[in-house]
Amino acid sequence: MTSQVSSPAEQADEAVVGEQRKAAGTKDVRRLDRVIIRFAGDSGDGMQLTGDRFTSETATFGNDLSTLPNFPAEIRAPAGTLPGVSSFQLHFADHDILTPGDAPNVLVAMNPAALRANIADLPRGAEIIVNTDEFTKRAMQKVGYSESPLEDGSLDGYSLHPVPLTTLTVEALKDFDLSRKEAERSKNMFALGLLSWMYHRPTEGTEKFLTSKFAKKPDIAAANIAAFRAGWNFGETTEDFAVSYEVAPAATAFPTGTYRNISGNLALSYGLVAASRQADLPLYLGSYPITPASDILHELSKHKNFGVRTFQAEDEIAGIGAALGAAFGGSLAVTTTSGPGVALKSETIGLAVSLELPLLVIDIQRGGPSTGLPTKTEQADLLQAMFGRNGEAPVPIVAPCTPADCFDAALEATRIALTYRTPVMLLSDGYLANGSEPWRIPEQDELPDLTVQFAQGPNHTLDDGTEVFWPYKRDPQTLARPWAVPGTPGLEHRIGGIEKQDGTGNISYDPANHDFMVRTRQAKIDGIDVPDVEVDDPHEARTLVLGWGSTYGPITAAVRRLRAAGESIAQAHLRHLNPFPRNLGTVLRRYDKVVIPEMNLGQLATLIRAKYLVDAHSYNQVNGMPFKAEQLATALKEAIDG
Repeated sequence: MTSQVSSPAEQADEAVVGEQRKAAGTKDVRRLDRVIIRFAGDSGDGMQLTGDRFTSETATFGNDLSTLPNFPAEIRAPAGTLPGVSSFQLHFADHDILTPGDAPNVLVAMNPAALRANIADLPRGAEIIVNTDEFTKRAMQKVGYSESPLEDGSLDGYSLHPVPLTTLTVEALKDFDLSRKEAERSKNMFALGLLSWMYHRPTEGTEKFLTSKFAKKPDIAAANIAAFRAGWNFGETTEDFAVSYEVAPAATAFPTGTYRNISGNLALSYGLVAASRQADLPLYLGSYPITPASDILHELSKHKNFGVRTFQAEDEIAGIGAALGAAFGGSLAVTTTSGPGVALKSETIGLAVSLELPLLVIDIQRGGPSTGLPTKTEQADLLQAMFGRNGEAPVPIVAPCTPADCFDAALEATRIALTYRTPVMLLSDGYLANGSEPWRIPEQDELPDLTVQFAQGPNHTLDDGTEVFWPYKRDPQTLARPWAVPGTPGLEHRIGGIEKQDGTGNISYDPANHDFMVRTRQAKIDGIDVPDVEVDDPHEARTLVLGWGSTYGPITAAVRRLRAAGESIAQAHLRHLNPFPRNLGTVLRRYDKVVIPEMNLGQLATLIRAKYLVDAHSYNQVNGMPFKAEQLATALKEAIDG
């Protein structure tokens, strides 16, 4: 994702831009505290790029923001069809916000399919900008319109702006040596220019981006910039848009620092690079492309200057096998995937448990089962992460809660893996991976020290006084075994999947030894030092809402709404799912009701009921989309009153 850097110290100066623009024109300018815009069109219309550019300029301006890209799984879905609709929703505000918003205030619909697919989400009075050129009889019939919705009165409850975007774009580019088809491709830039005028977004960053993106095709760059400027000028001159809007920078929403807009996958990538530097270990990624995790492979492949090595394997099994080999060789080893890939990697994860080597297994969850919904979000891999291996093979589980938090989660997963010599599962999801928000770039001295000591020599003395190296002699505090890099003189030892003898690491079929090793590996995971769960409970509520992962934003927004309405409710959110925080049982027993919203059929609730014997109530959704704040607020209100 292309992003811009902005700091709160600079944002205050930009607040005067709106006043200057008011003085320059005659149109009405209205100030808003927040806006939700959704760009929607065919999957070839460039809606993701359009939304990304609007987001980047919004970040530059200093607004708080949250985004929700939504696109088909097909590389090129059938043009003009409902399954082929791609959309990008952006919520930006002059204050702290947590979600991409429940319902758009503005819909930009590039064709009839985009209108039909999204109209049900719009509240009455919302603005709809439609590309009238695409509303042909055939295009409308393709999505079930027998009559034009622009003329049959069905949109009377909305503020409709019919704009011939295609015609205007082609006219704006008539002096360029482009075919009509080539010129039409720039209509998304015309729409972006129009929306940039409507909401007083900066334009310099987009023009620089287009110049850079099409550096090898300067004529295309110039055409896109011309279309972008034409859209801006159209908004300024047409009588159909009598009002423009201002959303002031969120100058008080952020601590002082340097900020940029960042997606979850990009934050994870940066977190892995930072972890590698803090551990003073080379970073090795063994991976196989899979939606929605592939962006991490793409990003890390750009950072060879930081000692990063990326290996795109022939399949999921080879990817994790190479990563585990790199861990054995002394690298910070990572493999990235989604749910179907975790299934294929499970045997090697079990091998990593047996070998007791640090390995990060990053699962960007998506809708399942099987291939399922590759581009939609879900939280349904928790039980797979917890139990999805043969035998007793426990692994720690860490889950980020926001796109920016993916950076910190990568550092935390690395800390656990290196300290306790264990594979660690990191559970993100498609909502976090593709969504974005402002992120404060940390100073290096704020990052944790992750350095480790490799084994250097003998660590055990035999009865006859001989000094030897025992590969499974454990640290008494962490129960971690020593990490011996191959080639270190005197540290030769066996590895493999067959059970090891305690201490020596020799192959052992002894029943008592196996029992001891199984219990020791479990005790190592149980003993991982994780922070206590923090509870937000200002009014000693009787109901607690407990969440994990990406439900943080919708849950927190719902809790804020309820408290603003005078309700008393407590909130806690889990980052560590194995082991659970030590105080979690005590926290749960303080409340009469515990409600757990999840984008699955109740996986965390199952674990909570089993471990703590608490009658936790599930609230579940598995439609491939994140919760809406109003939806959760209604469900939580019913729980409070029930």
